[in-house]
Amino acid sequence: MSAPEYPAPGWTLSLALRGPASIDVSAVGAGDDHQLSADAATTAAWAPGTYWYQVRATHGADVQLVEEGQVRILEDLAAAAPGFDGRSHAEKVLEAIEAVIEGRASLDQSHYTINNRSLTRTPVADLLKLRNQYRAEVRAQRMAKRGRGAARRHLVRF
Repeated sequence: MSAPEYPAPGWTLSLALRGPASIDVSAVGAGDDHQLSADAATTAAWAPGTYWYQVRATHGADVQLVEEGQVRILEDLAAAAPGFDGRSHAEKVLEAIEAVIEGRASLDQSHYTINNRSLTRTPVADLLKLRNQYRAEVRAQRMAKRGRGAARRHLVRF
């Protein structure tokens, strides 16, 4: 990582990740630059999920924030258990909403009572609104993954 305001070896950089786990990585000086790295055995133990990160530069007692943001550590598919579902929350909810709408095609009652127990179904119009909302969210997520849209991406290599 290049941080011209905080050149190695006078300054040292460290990365702090906080989320499903606490992860700390110290940089090694590479000329005036800093190299943050972790081997495969180390990163294999990192829990997947969304993490907030900060990169800090330290020179004696002086500590400066270089960068901060959010990063997602993905599941290692080679080590994932059978039945792994890598879809986002929005993708899962969209599928469930569509299944309910599809199941309604043969049902015409919205409310019924049997032995003092009643069931009221969500109106189809509400389901259609939810479906459109989740379709838009899934579309935005997919565009962000392809590098389009308003999502800001930080590429990190370990």
